Amino acid sequence: MRILTAGLLTETNTFSPIPAGWPAFGRTPIQRGAQSPFASTWEFAALVDWRERAERDGHTVVESLAAVAEPAGRVVRSVYESLRDEILRDVTNALPLDVILLYLHGAMAAEGYDDCDGDILCRCRELVGPDVIVGAEVDLHGNLSEEMVAAASVIVAYKEYPHTDMVERGADLYRLCVGAVSGNIKPVMAMRDCRMVGIWPTTNPAMRALVDEAYENERDGILSVSLMHGFPWADVPGCGAKALAISDGSQKAAEKTARRFAQRFWEIRDAAHIESVAMDEGVELALTAADGPIVLADVSDNAGGGAPGDATFLLRGLLGRGATNVVAGTYYDPIAVELCAEAGPGATLDLRIGGKLGPASGAPLDLRVTVRSIVEDHSQTAMDRSAPVALGRSAWVSVDGIDLALASIRSQVFSPDAFTGLGIPLENARLIVLKSTHHFWAGFSAIAKHAIYVSPPGALQLDFKNIAYRKRDPNYWPRVNVAP
Repeated sequence: MRILTAGLLTETNTFSPIPAGWPAFGRTPIQRGAQSPFASTWEFAALVDWRERAERDGHTVVESLAAVAEPAGRVVRSVYESLRDEILRDVTNALPLDVILLYLHGAMAAEGYDDCDGDILCRCRELVGPDVIVGAEVDLHGNLSEEMVAAASVIVAYKEYPHTDMVERGADLYRLCVGAVSGNIKPVMAMRDCRMVGIWPTTNPAMRALVDEAYENERDGILSVSLMHGFPWADVPGCGAKALAISDGSQKAAEKTARRFAQRFWEIRDAAHIESVAMDEGVELALTAADGPIVLADVSDNAGGGAPGDATFLLRGLLGRGATNVVAGTYYDPIAVELCAEAGPGATLDLRIGGKLGPASGAPLDLRVTVRSIVEDHSQTAMDRSAPVALGRSAWVSVDGIDLALASIRSQVFSPDAFTGLGIPLENARLIVLKSTHHFWAGFSAIAKHAIYVSPPGALQLDFKNIAYRKRDPNYWPRVNVAP
């Protein structure tokens, strides 16, 4: 078999003012061609696994590019078209092919394109015709579209949130696509709209039970069940939760399974939904907790959802309350980091922190800080523990009983080593304040008593009923109750 692999992904917050251009895609170096060092980047772990599986099975692997950008606003049109067209040229040059394996996100949008993933799949299908198997692995926070389902032979989404199963779901996609070429199976897909917008961590007991049910139903002719949560902060027609089922040769069975899981997802929508509180209430709950450490998750400034990562609302509130034994981060502030590096460890200086990227960042804080450490090439462990996540030159500074992690690369917090790698101790922390929504729980659940999700007035608000959609149909829960 001849198998082409490629990856092009980012999660687009269409409300974010941060453009995704060439620098955004260059922070994780774009990989091109055979035997690229994908293993050095956690985002491309599934591509490494595809290569290794195909080579073990005696297949020929043609590797196109792999490019990823931290979530932000719409991708610059010329950048998207250039990256997409490079993949399409590689497909054309590699013909004839038996399989195309694409690692996408599912919620990528560019200037002039609401559905980049559907666009890529459709163009690949046009190039190879109806008989080549075209498969895609996507994030469960992708906004699955009818165009994607129509163009692909197989789509498999992550099942877990936090996303600890990216390689495993990639292995599922490989198995189904190779099996289809071999004639062992005949994948048939069906999608059902759940008519919901929200966030549903799979660590929640109700959602955990539904995901386990999806695993259990992958038998007796049902090849795959994907519960797509969707990405709420994308004003595109396909935004929202979907259920996707793949059967072995039976459209009726696929449709029945997709319909059943859409209904089951709908039934648990309230019980499984993430619960957040207002900032002041969350701070009060955390400061009066009997024991710690307590994670205070700043969901509104999660860079993994396209937020700036430099918002100061929560830090200002903690300073105002005189909170101590607090660790907080990471703050995206390369200017502050540069000034700390100039001063050096041990220095005390007046430093302006955060509040630089716009109204959603709040006002900057002018603080008298002590520089504790500088790490030139700091990183943290990915949520699936596959490889490091770069944070760039970073600084640990202290101010009034609060230890802050400042970074030069915008990222949400995944793991404790985002702090401990700078030398910040966590064992005596009363509060660990994170810029993340839920991916952090894979790394922090072993050390934190529990997590409180707070919503300062930042970029990612969880008031899904009142998101200012213009393109997305308004008939969705929690705005209305219309069952799938």
